[in-house]
Amino acid sequence: MSDPNQSDADRLKALEDRLARAAGKEPEKPHQEDHYSQGQIAWRMVIELVAGLAIGFGIGYGLDRLFGTMPIFLVLFVLFGLAAGINVMLRTAREIGNGGQAPKGQGDDNG
Repeated sequence: MSDPNQSDADRLKALEDRLARAAGKEPEKPHQEDHYSQGQIAWRMVIELVAGLAIGFGIGYGLDRLFGTMPIFLVLFVLFGLAAGINVMLRTAREIGNGGQAPKGQGDDNG
C-alpha cells in the first residue's frame, strides 16, 4: 500500500518541474502590445494633446474664477497644457520608434 503523502509529493514535484520549464520561456505579450496600427497611434497622440489642453483650460479657468482675473491664468495654463500635451506626444513617438519600449531613464519610477 502506497503512502498518500508520497503521491502528493510526486504531484508537487511534477508541478515544480512544469513551472521551471515554463519559467524558462519568455512570457507571451498580449496581442495589442505586439503591433499598433498607425490609426491607433494617431488617436493616442490626439487624445494626449487634447487632454493636456483640457486640463490646462480647466485649471486656468478655475484659478481665474477664484481670483477674478479672467484671461490671465486661462491663457497661461492653456499654453502649459499645450506644452505638456506636445511633450507627451513626443514621448509616445519615441516609445513607438524604439519598438514599444520606453527610453531608459524615462517612464519608470526609479529614475
